[in-house]
Amino acid sequence: MAWLLEPWSMGFMRDGLLASLVAGLSCALLGVYVVFRRMAFAGEAMSHTTLPGLVLAQMQGWSLACGALASNLATAIGIAVLSSGASRRRGVREDATIGVVFTGMFALGVILMSFGGSWRDFSHLLLGNILSVTPSDLWFMVGAACAIVMTLVLLHKELELSSYDAHYADLIGIGASRMRMIVLVLVALAVVSGVQVVGVILTSALLVTPAATAAMFARRLIPLMAISVAVSWTAIVVGLYLSYFCSLPPGATIVALAALIFVCAWTWRRIVGA
Repeated sequence: MAWLLEPWSMGFMRDGLLASLVAGLSCALLGVYVVFRRMAFAGEAMSHTTLPGLVLAQMQGWSLACGALASNLATAIGIAVLSSGASRRRGVREDATIGVVFTGMFALGVILMSFGGSWRDFSHLLLGNILSVTPSDLWFMVGAACAIVMTLVLLHKELELSSYDAHYADLIGIGASRMRMIVLVLVALAVVSGVQVVGVILTSALLVTPAATAAMFARRLIPLMAISVAVSWTAIVVGLYLSYFCSLPPGATIVALAALIFVCAWTWRRIVGA
């Protein structure tokens, strides 16, 4: 028992655990919609397009969370505007738009990094530094998680219907494009939380991998979300233990464990033939 409780005797480990669980909850719940709507590439783009906002915030001494959120909201709006009307041949296909915005914003972040001193000064932005989460970061993550959960509850029927049949959702006045924009904004919030834990490069894995694992065992939305959160939290808790006792980078260890759980689940499904 003493061995199990040892890591949590230190305040920074407890803060890191709480921050990880909050970010994991946000990403796991929203990741179900990301996977179901085939928006994994959008999640990848959102994680990388936080970079210019993060770099600029660090250089100016602003809040990293606010910098990342501003960058992500600009990305979400840009994707929605540039791809609007694509089905009527008046816009660019969404995957092409995401690719352009993704690479452009990430390149802008790299350029800003070149003006900010040593590349090592920004390594925690790329790879995360879960053990340096501040109380203000934690409060922001809790607020983002509450906003995501409340939105998913209030718009549960609309989001579910537009995910299953976007055309029918448009016919009855729900507005599939409007629901997609809401999902993109929520992804922006979830990604900001994830960046605090695993960094720019690995956030998309925290968003997609648990939900992809859950998709192998459930089809209905609520069970999908429950399994996704369980996978995410398992990877987080075990990953922090391994990080503490084996001196491994926390963010990368969490993501690697989530990927390992996915591979094990896929292998088990292949063996049992389910």
